[in-house]
Amino acid sequence: MRPFTLQKPTTIGQAVSGKKESAQFLAGGTNLLDLMKKHISQPDRLLDINSVLSEKIESTAGGIRIGANVRNSAAAANELILSKFPLVSHAILKGASPQIRNMASMAGNLLQRTRCPYFYDTSLPCNKRKAGSGCGALKGETRMAAIVGHNPQCVAVHPSDLCIALSALDARVIINGKDNKETSIPFKDFHKLPGTNPEKDNNLPANAIITAIEIPSNPFNKNCSYLKLRDRESYAFALVSVAAALQLNGNRIVEARLASGGVAHKPWRWYEAEKFLKGKTADLSNFKQAAEIIARETHPLNGNEFKVPMLKGAIEVALQNCLTA
Repeated sequence: MRPFTLQKPTTIGQAVSGKKESAQFLAGGTNLLDLMKKHISQPDRLLDINSVLSEKIESTAGGIRIGANVRNSAAAANELILSKFPLVSHAILKGASPQIRNMASMAGNLLQRTRCPYFYDTSLPCNKRKAGSGCGALKGETRMAAIVGHNPQCVAVHPSDLCIALSALDARVIINGKDNKETSIPFKDFHKLPGTNPEKDNNLPANAIITAIEIPSNPFNKNCSYLKLRDRESYAFALVSVAAALQLNGNRIVEARLASGGVAHKPWRWYEAEKFLKGKTADLSNFKQAAEIIARETHPLNGNEFKVPMLKGAIEVALQNCLTA
């Protein structure tokens, strides 16, 4: 690990002003320290921002506001989240390990980097790690790779579980810059597809910091589920995951939300399937048709074709689980 200087800004303005190319923010550090040990991230300064970010979870007129420095475990156990936005708790509890959830911050979860093995092996080419070096996974092992939204620049997938739930619930990322003015980014626009700059994971401005996550009030607190399929039950990243939520009137679907992890470079919403389900009867036949619509959107690689039937089954099961939630 490269030697570094630790600094502790006392205001958001100081933190943002100190964020140069050679510096990194430190909150929970559960991903950053791994990257530093692997010599992928080599900052010469760490800015400890734990004292300048909020650890509060508050009800607002439009929904809920979760401070950037709230720990994942605290959010998962929060009564307001459990009663109003249980999908968030379900997703968090499927991620990482209890020890990591105790340390990881909510904002840090949004900013974590891919766990693609070609990204972590510095002896192999990776456009996400070093722009223009190529994508080693294209002709390599693609079992964990994307099946939608990828291109020859990058086939890595986004690793977060929390972000899949936040995507399904139309969250907003609240940011603050040098001018000390808050602005927000819709969650669907926060993370990026690889495009021509796969090294950039998100649209957070260089001179800004995440201060909170806001989730609007919604009717999905009763019929929701989070399903994660992985190689082992604990401390493993998703092969395929599904966040599903239904607003029901009797047995009729008023609104549906479907998002997946383990399938794309960013949390992936299945908008066409959501449109199909709206107004339909909540039964297995319609759930199967929604899964077929989703399957037709995918473009698997050689080596991960199995993810398509796995995803279809996961969609069907997640939607059925909503009826018994």
